[in-house]
Amino acid sequence: MFAPSSGVLAEESHAHAGLVRDGRPHPEVTGAPPGVLRGPGAHVVRSTGGGAGSLRPAGVVVGVVGARGGAGASTFAAALAHRLARRGSAALVDLERAGGGVDVLVGLEGADGLRWPDLAGARGEVAGAELVALLPSWSGCTVLSADRARPGPPPSAAVGDVLGALAAEVDHVVLDLDRADVAERSEVLALCGLVLLVVPRDLRAVAGALALRPALVESVEDVRLVVRGPAPGGLSALELAHVVDLPIGVSMPADRAVAAACERGGGPAGPALRRGPLRRAVARLAAEL
Repeated sequence: MFAPSSGVLAEESHAHAGLVRDGRPHPEVTGAPPGVLRGPGAHVVRSTGGGAGSLRPAGVVVGVVGARGGAGASTFAAALAHRLARRGSAALVDLERAGGGVDVLVGLEGADGLRWPDLAGARGEVAGAELVALLPSWSGCTVLSADRARPGPPPSAAVGDVLGALAAEVDHVVLDLDRADVAERSEVLALCGLVLLVVPRDLRAVAGALALRPALVESVEDVRLVVRGPAPGGLSALELAHVVDLPIGVSMPADRAVAAACERGGGPAGPALRRGPLRRAVARLAAEL
């Protein structure tokens, strides 16, 4: 059973917890000067009216999206971010609209730290260093997740500025993209220097990849495939790439050890996966970033 979410930090562990009652930020809390947001992430943000996306990314921003549900995009995004954190600073950002939170995938569901609902008031100039310090960390990788106890999409008005702040602070930001945001050509795509489209070798996944392809190629300069086995009908990686008309970033067989590693709470990393297909695939891609 999951431990209760700690998206809002406990009073005894952080000085700003007095701004929270009943697990929710209360805007009526007094003592903050005009223009400074109130709430659990209050001292992270000073509102300047900059609007979404007003901060240009400095770090490399990589988006990961699955061609269909269950493609393994969240797992691949987490593994890639974990690998990138070994050679510099990295952040994994959950942009799923209705997921249970990537913090559960990497075993941080009980960890203190801010989640997306705590940043609903973030506007304008977001202090990246303070934001990173208040987010949970997974083996050195900063994680910004949804909160299963407070479900819903990331606050749209805050996403651009929060992502800009993270990209200005860390070397690599890996976005676990929502397929609907991709199909709707969300402005988040404009922040990505690269998008990886995770496609299992089956017809349903190929159909999903073809549906997402127009939005991706119109919005992102570099789009590559992550082709995954198994192939129940014998579809090869090259045949898949030919049909979708996108280059292969990496192709990998199924990694049966990943699901068990995630169920044990270690996420898609750790000793059991040191020599597996997923580790080799993310290592190859990380070396090119």
